[in-house]
Amino acid sequence: MCGIVGAVSNQNIVPILVQGLARLEYRGYDSCGVAVYANGLKRARSTARVSELMAQIATTHLQGTTGIAHTRWATHGAPAVHNAHPHFSHGPGADASSRPGRIALVHNGIIENHDELRASLQAKGYLFQSQTDTEVICHLVDSLYDGDLFEAVKAALGSLRGAYAIAVFCKDEPHRLIGARVGSPLILGVGPDSQSHYLASDAMALAGVTDQIVYLEEGDVADIQLGKYWLVDKAFKPLTAAQRPVKTVHAHSGAAELGPYRHYMQKEIFEQPRAIADTLEGVTSIQPELFDGADASAARVFKDIDSVLILACGTSYYSGCTAKYWLESIAKIPTQVEVASEYRYRDSVPNPRTLVVTITQSGETADTLAALRHAQSLGMTHTLTICNVATSAMVRECELAYITRAGVEIGVASTKAFTAQLAGLFLLTLALAQSRGMLSDTEEARHIKAMRHLPAALQAVLALEPQVIAWAEDFAAKENALFLGRGMHYPIALEGALKLKEISYIHAEAYPAGELKHGPLALVTSAMPVVTVAPHDALLEKLKSNMHEVRARGGVLYVLADADSKIESAEGLHVIRMPEHYGELSPMLHVVPLQLLAYHTACARGTDVDKPRNLAKSVTVE
Repeated sequence: MCGIVGAVSNQNIVPILVQGLARLEYRGYDSCGVAVYANGLKRARSTARVSELMAQIATTHLQGTTGIAHTRWATHGAPAVHNAHPHFSHGPGADASSRPGRIALVHNGIIENHDELRASLQAKGYLFQSQTDTEVICHLVDSLYDGDLFEAVKAALGSLRGAYAIAVFCKDEPHRLIGARVGSPLILGVGPDSQSHYLASDAMALAGVTDQIVYLEEGDVADIQLGKYWLVDKAFKPLTAAQRPVKTVHAHSGAAELGPYRHYMQKEIFEQPRAIADTLEGVTSIQPELFDGADASAARVFKDIDSVLILACGTSYYSGCTAKYWLESIAKIPTQVEVASEYRYRDSVPNPRTLVVTITQSGETADTLAALRHAQSLGMTHTLTICNVATSAMVRECELAYITRAGVEIGVASTKAFTAQLAGLFLLTLALAQSRGMLSDTEEARHIKAMRHLPAALQAVLALEPQVIAWAEDFAAKENALFLGRGMHYPIALEGALKLKEISYIHAEAYPAGELKHGPLALVTSAMPVVTVAPHDALLEKLKSNMHEVRARGGVLYVLADADSKIESAEGLHVIRMPEHYGELSPMLHVVPLQLLAYHTACARGTDVDKPRNLAKSVTVE
């Protein structure tokens, strides 16, 4: 959530800051702003999108060689210009309405003790213009400033409780920028001219500017000046180039281009065949080595575990719920799936022989990282992540990893990252099955053949889009929907309901179909569409009985059925026939029409598909 870009240069850096904001807008879009040093502190802020901010900057001719920029997902204070970043300090005696102080600051994260800090600063005469916790940090740094910005930030950090990534500069030191991070990602970009240096939340913000990236670790502080930079760790001990090496990172700005598609979500739905092919590229046999970490052998770890604990949030949690069926039926290993944001706040029974598996698209999800660290603190040191970002905190902190290759996902509602996670989790299932003697050569060959066919199978499912659009026209007029599934397709129903509510704002719930008569059936009327995921598996006949229960109450069914399921369209029964039954991998195919249904329903209702209200892509605050 939220995005930061900062720069120190000997040239005007406003175009770079704004370009970076445009690429980070998916991280937060309630407001945005830019501040620069231009014979004092100058800024432009907007509660519209980055494109409007660009127009404002063009009108005011804002320029500067040192600056910071931010795109916000609101936590403290409503989306409003006075709450938008960057914030300026207003020290004792300053006229808050017209005279900014000397400090400019942007911040991602949440400061938990902001109320007490605010009261202390107000007692000193500091004037607050916003409801944000960020402005508290700005004034705090100002109150501690005595000619050295690094020392002021260092002192301020000791008073902060919570999570943050900050970038701050002072008008009295116009070619100096300080960055710091705890619990929220921040990178340093080294300019190709050796004069310009940058800060950002994500390397993609700097694509085309520099590919030389230093990843700041937990507690690091960066001191950036014209032509040079220094880094210190959480104890403020200087760090060497060997400890924080410069890495070449090719973050392609083209990933943020729409091409022929109407929205990024649509583009990403249709990129799934490619994303799965890339994620499975080079996998010709099932080997534990696929999951090796930088310093750890998966073969050794897999021999030392007797259970699996999956930790994840949101869509990633549903991929974990699907994987539980695979892990227990194929690998025969007991598996527990926990919502990461809940796990660390309850008493659990740790087992040191558990493989803790985290699932996260960004690798920076605050709740999942906190849950991982909690599990480790309980003595569960065997850890593995399924993650889409190889350089993320999650990959660095886990013993083992499988990097999905879905590419950058801009749309807030996850699509291709979800199916890529499922691909990685299925591979993990097979690897664990093999290490436990549960996978014969014949079964391995069958599964590899099925995985290799997935891109083509997904392409055939995407061809169903015109039929899904017809469903979406019905759904656009509804305000509620039920989704039903059984077995490993129940989590797919959950994911379908989540997608619909995320971007169309239709209230949607999902249930195991067998639970209908235990409560949800009371909601069924002709105004309540019921989406049913109906693969031709061992539970099909049971599912058909559940469908009859819906029809008997006047409910209208929308069924995703396999070709040989003998479910035919009729009055109150709409059927889309899937191209083929795909066995254990069926969930990866059935989720795609549900993604398309949510997408086209949202389009029909005129909502902001890629940037749904109140949501952000990367959840880096708790």
